[in-house]
Amino acid sequence: MTDTLIVSVSGVRGIVGKDLTPELVSRFASAMGILVLQSGGRKVVLARDSRTSGPMFAAAAAAGLESVGCAVIDCGMIPTPTAQLAVEHHGAGGGVVVTASHNPIEWNALKFVGADGIFLNSETGGKLRLLAEGALPERVDRGDGAESETDGEAIARHLDGVLGLSTLDLERIRKRRFVVALDCVRGVGGTIMPGLLEALGCRVVGMELETDGRFTRPPEPVPENLSGLSALVRDSGADLGMAIDPDCDRMALTDENGRPIGEDYTLAFAVRVVLAQAPGPVVVNLSTSLIVDDAAREFGSDVFRAPVGEAHVARAMLDRGAVVGGEGNGGVILPELHFGRDAPVAAALVLQLLAVTERTVSQVVDAAPRYTIVKAKAPRGGDLQATYTALEDRFGDASVDRTDGIRLAWGDSWLHVRPSGTEPIVRLIGEAPSPGRAEELVAEARNIFERS
Repeated sequence: MTDTLIVSVSGVRGIVGKDLTPELVSRFASAMGILVLQSGGRKVVLARDSRTSGPMFAAAAAAGLESVGCAVIDCGMIPTPTAQLAVEHHGAGGGVVVTASHNPIEWNALKFVGADGIFLNSETGGKLRLLAEGALPERVDRGDGAESETDGEAIARHLDGVLGLSTLDLERIRKRRFVVALDCVRGVGGTIMPGLLEALGCRVVGMELETDGRFTRPPEPVPENLSGLSALVRDSGADLGMAIDPDCDRMALTDENGRPIGEDYTLAFAVRVVLAQAPGPVVVNLSTSLIVDDAAREFGSDVFRAPVGEAHVARAMLDRGAVVGGEGNGGVILPELHFGRDAPVAAALVLQLLAVTERTVSQVVDAAPRYTIVKAKAPRGGDLQATYTALEDRFGDASVDRTDGIRLAWGDSWLHVRPSGTEPIVRLIGEAPSPGRAEELVAEARNIFERS
């Protein structure tokens, strides 16, 4: 494996033409097909995002699946959560989604979905990798491939599912006639987000809604990448701004003044809406802001933490019977619809909160305790376990969690250091009530990391 080919619980990611090739994609798709067949299934949903290499890799994945005897249900270019829902709708044995999510434009990837619509767990993903790296069985003769089919209704079903959520008061949302500035970064969100917002009675002021995958800015919806959306909010007088990541499973917000408020607020807003109607357990990942804990506490609900990665969070939600959950990167999971991060669901819940409270985004933010999150990256290398031990020694007064890298916590602040599952880097994330304390935590971690 090269430095930039990453095989993890998030799938298989690499730079197009360097690490990720049609041959590799076909091989991993074949391995997924074998897993599906071994579990008694045969149908596999296939989907892709808008990246320019998507059609090539989707064709390679289809060939790999059909070569081992699977019947492909080709949904074409659709959001990742739409594909997860399609797996459940068709009773398929699994799904393959060609998407590199928030990675830069030169990347692409495969994500693998189980029959339950949830991404494969580490154990099953490990079996898939062993199959892909081993000797695959002899290919079958599929003839004219008549058993494979296309599905052009997946997005319509997804929209119907969101609009049918019991959590939403559609009349109340539509009555507000929100003006929403929308940035889909030329990703697949352009296929569903404008239609959803319009169905919710919003006037959409859009930018980068084309679905050609030619990102004009770094595609991750983090504050430093949202200057264009901020300007659009101010120029249009929008009530809020929504930034969607390339495969439409994450959403970040700006307030009515164009100020990016941070991705964690998307989940915190959603948690407030859901718990107000049905209090219950909440599951988030280890890097999610304490603003979610504060929101849950208002409704007497417990928050449980899982390792970073949608599959980890979704399965922990199942185990805990969670009523809502997700990740602090703008990914909201609402079990009422499905166990997957879903930007359309997140958008609808945010509008529900604003409609019910009759507040602006900035008013909701200002009414809750504030924290500062500082995020940094470092090159992956060296002995990570030694670094974790050094961090634990340095911060001897912290509670320690080593289920995913190392997380050190002090009640109102925390530090999380872990290798990324989507990029060849180590992530250093700190949160505290004051910017100085958060920056201090991350700086100290970086110093220890560099010395280790």
